[in-house]
Amino acid sequence: MHITAIEVKDKRFDLADGAGSDATHTTPQYAYAVCCLKTDNGTTGYGLAFTLGAGTDLVCKAIEYLSGSLVGREIEELMSDFGTVYRKIVDSPSFRWLGPHKGVVHLALAAVVNACYDLWAKSRHVPLWKLLLDLTPEQLVNTLDLSYLEEVLTKEQAISLLTENLSGREARNRVLSTGYRGYDTSVGWFNYSDEKIVANTKKAMDSGFSALKLKVGSDDPLRDIRRAGLIRKTAGDKATIMVDANQKWNVPEALDICRRLGEINPFWIEEPTHPDDVIGHQSIARAIAPLKVATGEHIPNKVIFKNFFQAKAMDFCQVDAVRVGGISEFLTISLLSKSMGIPVVPHVGDMGQIHQHLVLFNHIGMNHEHLFLEHIPHLKQYFVNPADIVDAYYQVPQTPGSSSDLKD
Repeated sequence: MHITAIEVKDKRFDLADGAGSDATHTTPQYAYAVCCLKTDNGTTGYGLAFTLGAGTDLVCKAIEYLSGSLVGREIEELMSDFGTVYRKIVDSPSFRWLGPHKGVVHLALAAVVNACYDLWAKSRHVPLWKLLLDLTPEQLVNTLDLSYLEEVLTKEQAISLLTENLSGREARNRVLSTGYRGYDTSVGWFNYSDEKIVANTKKAMDSGFSALKLKVGSDDPLRDIRRAGLIRKTAGDKATIMVDANQKWNVPEALDICRRLGEINPFWIEEPTHPDDVIGHQSIARAIAPLKVATGEHIPNKVIFKNFFQAKAMDFCQVDAVRVGGISEFLTISLLSKSMGIPVVPHVGDMGQIHQHLVLFNHIGMNHEHLFLEHIPHLKQYFVNPADIVDAYYQVPQTPGSSSDLKD
């Protein structure tokens, strides 16, 4: 199966009635820059990069720049040493100058890389999670770029980690029968009224969700504390509740408000300050312990994740395959995270489509803990094969590919 042409699409979707809002992104428009790899047998590989509307055209233009070298490549040959291909693209001198490994160009890389994995799974007629599990440890690691990680994770160590966890797969395969547990973010968007978050909490729990997330980061901290108390009172003491500030606070504000939010016993406090501030997150994590810090949706690459892990500046890794350099870098960060003892709970900028595959592989293939995966339903109607949630569990996808095909 040879790649014969590349099509790029700018897809934007308006949200209604406050959905998707948070303290930083108050009027979001969910959007994708889409890389479509056309082939000589009619199969198309779809790759997504997640944006918030304005600027998606810039990412689309960067996809055109980055993807040209793929035309003419045969998919099995391409993916057999994809780590080398990946590094050659990401370190192309003129494009590297625009990052390195972050911003518009890196988002474009995510779309290109994700299209390659989608096409690879389709060429083998299997869903992405099964493709990844069918690879040997050596084959999987050959799709990754471990450069700049050598002092903490070599290629040999990555292969060894995967090999060591082959023996426990049979027990972990139970997740293929149960599905993967989800948590509901849509109960508590920032612009929702108090009455709506209470009603949404009841509705979510009636649908089987026992883990819920509330957006915080108001200019008035008392609003956050009141709303957090409402969701705890409505959900009860046994519910798992997370709060997400979406980078709104400076470090002193975070230290003050996190302590006060501790009254509702949150499972984690997400993105408490600027996403580039490793030491700020480290200070917060040390000061508010045993409360936990989660972050990662705006951490751009494996090197910064490495620094966060080394500094013990996060307790939960929220790497996102449509925000870092695609599935390849997601798997690299998941391996690094596993080696350093940090659980992976992805941010789902793709609305759970790709990540439902990746958490299955992380659990079965790497022995990451089966915690839960964020559920946001607002783009479900636009996908050909949308993620299927039953009683708060992601059902295991069976269609070949990464579930990324968008309706025309």
